[in-house]
Amino acid sequence: MSLSSTNRVSYLCSLFEVSRTAYYRYRRGESHNADKKYNRPKHEIRIEFVRNMKRYGSRRIKESLKQKGIKIGRRKVAEIMRKEGLRAIQPPRFIPRTTDSKHGKRVCRNLLPDEPKPSQPNAAWTSDITYIPLKGGKWAYLCVWMDLYSRQIVSWQLADNMEESLVREPLVKALLRRRVKQGMIVHSDRGGQYLSRKMKNVIKTFRLRQSMSRADDPYDNAWAESFWGRLKAELDMPKGGYESIEKLKSALFEYIDGYYNTRRLHSSLNYLNPVAFEAEYYRQTG
Repeated sequence: MSLSSTNRVSYLCSLFEVSRTAYYRYRRGESHNADKKYNRPKHEIRIEFVRNMKRYGSRRIKESLKQKGIKIGRRKVAEIMRKEGLRAIQPPRFIPRTTDSKHGKRVCRNLLPDEPKPSQPNAAWTSDITYIPLKGGKWAYLCVWMDLYSRQIVSWQLADNMEESLVREPLVKALLRRRVKQGMIVHSDRGGQYLSRKMKNVIKTFRLRQSMSRADDPYDNAWAESFWGRLKAELDMPKGGYESIEKLKSALFEYIDGYYNTRRLHSSLNYLNPVAFEAEYYRQTG
């Protein structure tokens, strides 16, 4: 015996224990489309979260999805992340540190307060040194040079000591590789490595202007300090330190060159990565 259309609907509803209203909503695609409407952003959010190795919070994930053509509010992103248990790595609170500048060498004046905010690459670079633990109670020392216009790490060097070559050699490499005009500011703290004779020769040869933070005021170099906080949180360093300086160097290359410079979105750069931000400048200026 064949069932009429109405009786067929009634039969199906009773069989699956759903209301007629729910059945017709399903036929119109409303119920399962609503599920897709939630599941697609949930899926995309999880992809961005994993792809960025737990380094993105709701703000950067929202911007990353926007660049992929997916429009979703930050509150919704935060809500989905909370429900899915996606918690971003948080950097430690910024704690200023001082540099031992009792080296007896003549320091340079801080030039940055007298200058406008950099409006192009290679107007001002800043540098700093930090230490990273290795197994067996040993330490490795990392020096970076950062362009203050794009926040790009233009060069870095890792060593098991804090000799003057740690800061000088990466600076020379970056100066030879990038389009640097005379008069560019190179800023640092008052560490003795930045005042060596060889360093002074580099400053003179490339006709740079050397600048240094004021005594006992690490906020003068807050850009580098901020980078250290972010790196040490997002690098997800193993407990007890890295097994060797070689493995640490590989991890730093992946983070600095493979992620921070080329992929990580910066809120201060209109949510572009540093390399893309500089590329946009050169595209506009020809």
